[in-house]
Amino acid sequence: MAPDSDGRTALPSVVIRFAGDSGDGIQITGSRFTDTTALAGNDLATFPDFPAEIRAPVGTTFGVSAFQINFGARHIETHGDDPNVLVALNPAALKVNINRLKKGGSIIVDTGAFNTRNLKKAGYDSNPLEDGSLDDYKLLEIDISKNVLESVKEFGLSQKEGLRCKNFWVLGLVYWIYGRDRTDTIEWLKAKFAKRPEIADANIAALNAGHIYGEAAELGDSIGLFSVAPAEMTKGLYRTVTGAEALAWGLVAGAELADLDIFFGSYPITPASPVLHSLAKMKQFGVKTFQAEDEIAAICSAIGASYAGALGITSSSGPGIALKGEAIGLAISTELPLIIVNSQRAGPSTGLPTKTEQSDLYQAVYGRNGDAPLVVLAAHGPGDCFDTAIEACRLATKYMTPVMLLTDGYIGNAAEPWLIPSLSDYESFKVTHETDAENFHPFDRDEKTLARKWAIPGTAGLEHRIGGIEKEDGSGHISYEPANHQRMTDLRRDKILNIAKDIPAVKPEQGPETGKLAVVGWGSTYGPISRAVSNKLAENKSVAHIHIRNLWPLPANLGDLLRGYEKVIVPEMNDGQLKTVLRDQYLIDAKPLTKVTGQPFKITEIEAAIDAAVES
Repeated sequence: MAPDSDGRTALPSVVIRFAGDSGDGIQITGSRFTDTTALAGNDLATFPDFPAEIRAPVGTTFGVSAFQINFGARHIETHGDDPNVLVALNPAALKVNINRLKKGGSIIVDTGAFNTRNLKKAGYDSNPLEDGSLDDYKLLEIDISKNVLESVKEFGLSQKEGLRCKNFWVLGLVYWIYGRDRTDTIEWLKAKFAKRPEIADANIAALNAGHIYGEAAELGDSIGLFSVAPAEMTKGLYRTVTGAEALAWGLVAGAELADLDIFFGSYPITPASPVLHSLAKMKQFGVKTFQAEDEIAAICSAIGASYAGALGITSSSGPGIALKGEAIGLAISTELPLIIVNSQRAGPSTGLPTKTEQSDLYQAVYGRNGDAPLVVLAAHGPGDCFDTAIEACRLATKYMTPVMLLTDGYIGNAAEPWLIPSLSDYESFKVTHETDAENFHPFDRDEKTLARKWAIPGTAGLEHRIGGIEKEDGSGHISYEPANHQRMTDLRRDKILNIAKDIPAVKPEQGPETGKLAVVGWGSTYGPISRAVSNKLAENKSVAHIHIRNLWPLPANLGDLLRGYEKVIVPEMNDGQLKTVLRDQYLIDAKPLTKVTGQPFKITEIEAAIDAAVES
């Protein structure tokens, strides 16, 4: 495209990856660019990618932190396959991320960090800025370290403090390249460092200096100047939201619709902790948060809250969910509403704690002793976390059951523009606790839902006992009778399976309801599958995208729908778990497309699988 009157080339979308040491403020840089881009009216998706180590040795590849953003004038569904631009603030950042960059893409490097010591730490035998290894890219070499120290020297900072402003100098430069306004970032810095105005002023000076450098350096002759027009989006009030934030808000909204207070018992674990952080700020909605001493205490406190008439919620990641397993069985046996949020990460054991995976589906559907069914839902993106959390609240309270809500590290940390809804658009599902003392039996059931009655302890005449030992149907007395255990097991199973009648029928997100191929996904594979299927439909390929939110019980029509396609492939960030569930339930020859690298799927990976399936 030809440059406009300002010398900027208009682009439909751009993918930028910021990378540097963990101490370089990369995540702040990315989040500031994200908010500014949202204010510019672009659609966007982000991918924070940071190491597990709290503080790896400075300058090593183990300590590289990155933040990728895909933004555009069109609808954006993923964080982007390969960046157009890589900002590398040290040799290690370049080393770790260079293979992700598109050939012909642009690299912005801080030459001040490319000294012999840092090159050796990163594992370079020669300087890549000098040995020709970057000839396939547009390279912008700037001594950012020197420039930032000059821009903040009037504030009397030490060299170490001054270099901490490097991320905002870079941000100012990138703002210039893409025509971004600095005002929001300046106001954010003033608010963030209101008690340390000298720090705010230094970072603002660095931001402005980077912007001025861009103006003076005639970048149009090197890496270019660009503009990205606002996207066409539904009119309304938007804000940038992460999955963890939207999930917390959805839980609060669900409790409001149920007219219940929230008790959130949790234990910190990556990447689930941000849900606790968000809910702890919402006391004005009657939210009570409790950071327990361990995972078992966390879930048991939530079960106790549900017994007392509140909506008990707990949260963790795969290793913590394993520890909660016995207590989840207790909640199933006592038939109390409980929401268990599982923010999945790469495993097993500690695994890759800051990397994403979808490997807890077996754990969610099958992972307890005895026949212990519960509801399993999966959100497919940051904004969808809000609605999925509300649905979890509805099902948990209506059917007196635990609900496991699956997200993952990608969804939890990623951000996107979110059209803020009105709670009046949602139908309430107000909970009524039992009050009839004359006819109360704790395990009497609603004939339609099979849910037992929910009585608040301390209510006169409604005294009752619950626990993990098998109960007698109706009375709730302890029972070891074989026939009663068979009946109670059947009732707990049927209660969950019958929920399939109370959830929407699944239909293709795109493509025909019968045809050559169905691509079936769940959770955070939504974006890459959606874009890949859209691209292949444009090529007149017979392919459909089916995405499943209700993973247990599965939608009632899913089996018949899948049998309408000649082939089914299931992209998953695990070793093929949903594929196994679909084969088991429907006896269809679902084929897996698996990935367990700790990184999300690329669109091209799914496109290749579609081509292979359709053309074979």
